[in-house]
Amino acid sequence: MKLHSTFFTISMALVLTACSMTLAEDVTPPPGAVQAPQATHAPVFPENAPDLANGEVIYAEKCAACHGERGMGDGPQAEQLQVPVAALGAPELAAAASPADWFLTVTLGNIDKFMPPFASLSDQERWDVVAYALSLSTSEGQVARGKALFEANCAGCPTAPFSDQATMAALSGQELVGLLVDGGEGLPPFGASLSDEERQEVAAYLRSLSFAAPAPTPQPATSTPMQAATPSESPAGEGAPAEGTPEAAEATPEASTPEGIGTVSGKILNGSGGAVPAGLTVRLYGFDHNTEADAAPQQVVDMTVEAGADGTFRFDDVEIPEGRIFYAEVDYKGVPFQSELTFTEAGLSDVLIPDVTIYESTTETGALVTEELFVFFEFNSDGTVRIFEQFYISNQGDRVVLVDTDGITIPILPVPAGVADLAFQPTQDSAALLPTESGFAMPPSDSPYGIIAFYTLPYDKKLALDLPFALPVASISVVVPEGIKVASDQLEDGGLREMQPGVTFQIYSGGILSADESLRMTLSGKVKTASGTSLTWGNPNLLIGIGALGVALILAGAWLYLRDRHRDANDLEAEEVEGDGFESSEEVMDAIIALDDLHRAGKIPDEAYQARRAELKEKLKDLV
Repeated sequence: MKLHSTFFTISMALVLTACSMTLAEDVTPPPGAVQAPQATHAPVFPENAPDLANGEVIYAEKCAACHGERGMGDGPQAEQLQVPVAALGAPELAAAASPADWFLTVTLGNIDKFMPPFASLSDQERWDVVAYALSLSTSEGQVARGKALFEANCAGCPTAPFSDQATMAALSGQELVGLLVDGGEGLPPFGASLSDEERQEVAAYLRSLSFAAPAPTPQPATSTPMQAATPSESPAGEGAPAEGTPEAAEATPEASTPEGIGTVSGKILNGSGGAVPAGLTVRLYGFDHNTEADAAPQQVVDMTVEAGADGTFRFDDVEIPEGRIFYAEVDYKGVPFQSELTFTEAGLSDVLIPDVTIYESTTETGALVTEELFVFFEFNSDGTVRIFEQFYISNQGDRVVLVDTDGITIPILPVPAGVADLAFQPTQDSAALLPTESGFAMPPSDSPYGIIAFYTLPYDKKLALDLPFALPVASISVVVPEGIKVASDQLEDGGLREMQPGVTFQIYSGGILSADESLRMTLSGKVKTASGTSLTWGNPNLLIGIGALGVALILAGAWLYLRDRHRDANDLEAEEVEGDGFESSEEVMDAIIALDDLHRAGKIPDEAYQARRAELKEKLKDLV
C-alpha cells in the first residue's frame, strides 16, 4: 500500500484531453505550478466577428483528432473513448445548437463526454473554432443558394441584425428557420412558401453574415527600382543630416532596451491578514511550450529576487517572447505558494504576474469540511470489491492547513480496517494541493480540494461496511451498479439512473455527518448488466497504474450529474420564478447550466425544459 506517486505532482492546469491521456492536449502546464481556476463564465457573444480561417486551424489542432476532419465524430482517436463523440458536422445536431451553447461547452468542457475545457484558447479563438464547427454542417453551395433565395423572396429586407454578434450568438439554426416562417428581426414571414431544405439554406446564409469576411487573396508584389542616393542625398528625406556629422550624432536616439527584453513584476499578499514579512525570496519560473501534443514545457527561466518591504518584487532584463509561460513562487514556512500562470502576448516589454498570496500555517483541521462525498463501488470477478471514496473538501478558514502523511495513509481521510491496494489520487478538477516536506498543504480556496481514496475488500454476496470520517461531511452520494442493494439507516434510495449508455446505477444519498462519525451500510447482491452478465470495469492493476483516471472520470461525471439532486424541478422553477430579477448575464448563464443539468438528470420534462430555456435565453438577450 502506498500513496500514489502522482498525488504530489502539483500542476497548474491538469486539462484532460478530449480523447485520452496520450492524445492531442491543450496547453500542458509546467511542472510544479499551482492549478489555475477554470473559467466558469465568458462573454455570451464575440467581441469581433468569428474568423472561419482561424477557427479551421484551431479545429485541426485541437478537435479533429476526435470529432473528425468534417466533424462526423469519426476522428482517429474517437475509437479509444467509451462514449460517442459528437458529430458536429451533422446538420440536425448543428441546427439545434446556438453558437453560445457550443461556446459554453468549449469554455467549460463536458466531463461526461471526456471533453476538457480549453482554457488555453482566448475568448475570440473559442468563438472562431465554434463558428468553424458550425460551418461544417453546410457547404458553400448551400450558402450561395440560400443567398439567392433570400434576395428573391425578401428583396430589401434588412440583413444588419444577422451581422449583430449578440443576436446571432443566441440563435440556433432552428430558431433562424423559425424567423423565416414566423417573421422577426425585421423579416416578414416568407419561409412558409419554401421547402424545408430551402429554409435550411437561407438560414445557413443568414448565419454566414455573422462571420468575418475572408481575408483577401494576397496579390504579387510589384517593385519600383529605387535610384541610389548620391552622397549629398539621403533616403531619410530632404534635409536629413549626413552620416558622421554632429547633427547626425544629435539625432541618434539614446540606447533603448533591446526588443523582447523587459521586466516581470508582481506583489505578495498575506491572506491571513497583517503585513507581509520582510525579506521573502521570490522565484520566477518561465517555460516555453512546444506545439507538439506530446511535448512537455521546457523550463527556460529560473531567477530569484528579494521582495520589498511592501511585498512588491521586480525582475529586470527578462526575455519575454510571445507565448512564454511565467509564474512566481514564494516559499513561506515550508509551503511553496505560487501565483497563477501568465501567458505572454506579442510585443510585451512588461509582464505583471498575478499576486502571490501566502498564508500562516496550522495543523488544526477545524476549518476543513467535506462538502461532497461520492462513494462508488466496482465489483470484480475475483471476489473483491474496489471502493472509491471521492471527497470534495473546502478550507473555510484563513490559514493553510498542513497535513502530514506516513507515505501510506492520510489522517484526514481514514479508511476501513483490513483494506488492500490502498492509494490516493487528486481529482482532475481539484484545487492545487501544495507539497510540503512531510505531506501536503491546503490553503483557503474558492474551489474545493478533490481527493479520491481507493482500495479493495473481499466480497462474497454480502459486505458490512463502516466508513470512518475525520472531517464533517455535508452531503453523501453512494452509487452502486444495478443488482447491488444497499441497506443503511443513514441513506435514502434515490432510484435507478443510466449514467452511461446501457449501464444503470442505483443511487443513494445521505445527510450531514459530524467529524469522527462513520457511514454504515450493508451491500448485497450481484452486479448485472441489461443482458444479465456480470459487469467489471477492466484490469484492476491497470487502474492502479494510471491512478484510476478512467474511473475518476466516471466519478467526476456522476458527481456533476448528481450535484443538484436536492433540488427537484418544482423547486428550481419556483426559485427562478420568484427570483427572476437576474442582475447579470452571468446569473442567467448559471440558471441555464443548472436547468441543463436537471434536464439531463431526467428531472424536467422536455416541454417544460424547452419553454424555460427559451425564457432564460430571452432574459439573456435583455441583459447583454
